[in-house]
Amino acid sequence: MEKKNLRIVYMGTPDFAVEALRCLVEGGYNVVGVITMPDKPAGRGHKLQFSPVKQYALEHNLPLLQPEKLKDEAFVEALRAWKADLQIVVAFRMLPEVVWNMPRLGTFNLHASLLPQYRGAAPINWAVINGETETGVTTFFLDKDVDTGRIILQKPFPIPADADVEYVYDGLMSLGAGLALETIDLMLAHDGNIPSKDQQQIIDEAQLGDLKPAPKIFKETCEIQWQQTAKQLHDFVRGLSPVPGSWTTVSVDGKPTTTLKIYKAAPTARPATGVPGTFVLEKGHIYANATDLQLELLEVQLSGKKRMDARSFVNGVRTVER
Repeated sequence: MEKKNLRIVYMGTPDFAVEALRCLVEGGYNVVGVITMPDKPAGRGHKLQFSPVKQYALEHNLPLLQPEKLKDEAFVEALRAWKADLQIVVAFRMLPEVVWNMPRLGTFNLHASLLPQYRGAAPINWAVINGETETGVTTFFLDKDVDTGRIILQKPFPIPADADVEYVYDGLMSLGAGLALETIDLMLAHDGNIPSKDQQQIIDEAQLGDLKPAPKIFKETCEIQWQQTAKQLHDFVRGLSPVPGSWTTVSVDGKPTTTLKIYKAAPTARPATGVPGTFVLEKGHIYANATDLQLELLEVQLSGKKRMDARSFVNGVRTVER
């Protein structure tokens, strides 16, 4: 079968999912429909906002569905009418079996980690937070559980020691788009009968033990817990930067407690001189005590203020306390 004859339904929502869809469309693959999340109100005016995937679909006149419930009979019938041979899922949501089992070639997911590690909603963040030096992308067949299906292909991606999550996100987005196309081409060459690996077998053979999870990130997840080493704190900051951003509470110049976001930091060789989480302001620099060394804070933002470098921040305050 040629790629122009393979009927593909694509499912995704955020920016991360747009790149693979763009590569499909520009590569001449037959995308017969796109599924994304319903529009959501955003901003002060609570205007309905389109997802990035919807925006791309509209710009390229792709048929679009935005179901509230994936088991809704009307949605299932509309999906069935597209007569997909294959479904591709990138950063969407968990599908019921009636949906993922519909196409004759099945449904595969593009996941931003080297499965079986970092199953869950935020694999990129947690890989950086945990100080990993390598992550990657995986395509796998969907089944009834989250991120547990049979692995088709994988590609690794190195994480530099000072890289933030935005750098890794952009790299995996591009790498993943290429892997998705490679997976489709493999299916075309074998009419869907391609080799895949059972994740539990991989776990047993590699004796992985406890897997590293990647749960969804909430506001409370982003609060800095200062009883850690400077390296651990550095990894935490870059694993949440620039969005959603790590934070702590501080009192500036004796005023009531407010939130301080930390966007960029760097470990130092300076020994800690106080309780973890206490600050030292010194000649245009901000240092925070960890359990071993001091962490230099390079870019910060007080609640209600603009993001600024350390020198600008220090020039405008006298004391910062926790």
